[in-house]
Amino acid sequence: MTNNETSKPWRPFGSKCCSADGQTIMGNMRTSKSDFSNNSSPIPSFRLLSFSDLSHSSSTHINEDLAQSFGGDLYDFKLSELRAITQNFSADYLLGEGGFGTVHKGFVDEKLRQGLKAQNVAIKLLDVQGRQGHREWLVEVILLGQLRYPHLVRLIGYCCEEEQRLLVYEFMPRGSLENHLFKRTGISTSLPWGTRLKIAIGAAKGLAFLHGAENPVIYRDFKTSNILLHSDFTPKLSDFGLAKLGPEGSDTQVTTRVMGTYGYAAPEYVSTGQLTTKSDVYSFGVVLLELITGRRAVEKSRCKNEQNLVDWAKPYLNSSRRLRYIMDQRLGGQYSVKGAKQVAHLAFQCISLNPKDRPRMPTVIETLEALLHCKDMAVSCGQWPVSNTKIGAANCRAQTRKGVQNKKSTSANSIPRKTV
Repeated sequence: MTNNETSKPWRPFGSKCCSADGQTIMGNMRTSKSDFSNNSSPIPSFRLLSFSDLSHSSSTHINEDLAQSFGGDLYDFKLSELRAITQNFSADYLLGEGGFGTVHKGFVDEKLRQGLKAQNVAIKLLDVQGRQGHREWLVEVILLGQLRYPHLVRLIGYCCEEEQRLLVYEFMPRGSLENHLFKRTGISTSLPWGTRLKIAIGAAKGLAFLHGAENPVIYRDFKTSNILLHSDFTPKLSDFGLAKLGPEGSDTQVTTRVMGTYGYAAPEYVSTGQLTTKSDVYSFGVVLLELITGRRAVEKSRCKNEQNLVDWAKPYLNSSRRLRYIMDQRLGGQYSVKGAKQVAHLAFQCISLNPKDRPRMPTVIETLEALLHCKDMAVSCGQWPVSNTKIGAANCRAQTRKGVQNKKSTSANSIPRKTV
């Protein structure tokens, strides 16, 4: 992906450095009376705090404003404390690395802060040279400081000292869904079909909660690496730096700079910048395809017609006979035929090119939950017949040779992680 704007060095407190296209993030974020709001903690009435309020503030004033807004709901940690519990952010404590920076494991005890529960935590350390910067740190603090829900990762606290920006979350012991689907290191078995359904349902509930607010929160970066798993595989959405408040009143969309991750972003959003909750539904459909097939949204190492998961899988989704050819081979045939058919059809609806044809997230949840008790299991392992496999491989090799012969410069296709 190519950044749509000229990349500028991050400056912590420049004019409107934290504005999300002029939107105000903190305020009275009232949720609707949906079933999904019933499980959330009450959201207190905050003093209206916009990004522009902090545009010229020092880190001390930011901490004061956040402390006044959140009280005891979030802890304000010192950098020295977070250094101590991670051995100065040692590589031995490293959990992962992304566009924001590195994530390290640590342990906090009740002596560190009054009322703080002794627990393992994950500490996200901002890369001050990165593009996402202070704005996304603040978005995450403001949103997760207000929103509490079983399928959203819980923010415990934050750190803001001079140019340093850190976030402290609950620790999710099973890591990300991405690791379980695609990265074999340290994971000996594939996710069973029932576990995949459970993860899909929980993630859908997280999106439904965000969309169910009076001013919907559009997640904008729904993907497997942002779905974290607890010890019992309960999923929680994480990484809210790109989240944006949805439209108010009769409006159905907001227009913003296109950001997200290639392969997951809805086509109408990529082409026009017009963002709706249905953009998240498209991304959810892509993740459903990854759960079904065990393939990434984009794999440049494959032959041309198989690189984009949506384009490759779409012709197989509405045919029971053909669907088995694209099922994840690591399932070993141990999946519900009826369930797989319904999930595939749901994914087909979610990735519709027309946003109006995509289902709402409550409908998605209802559909998936109805499949939890399916007992039928596939008889075969769902793999391509040997002859078809050889033919497919031969076609891939032929396309690869042709691509090498006709190779042209395609620098526009090199897309950074966070910008579509």
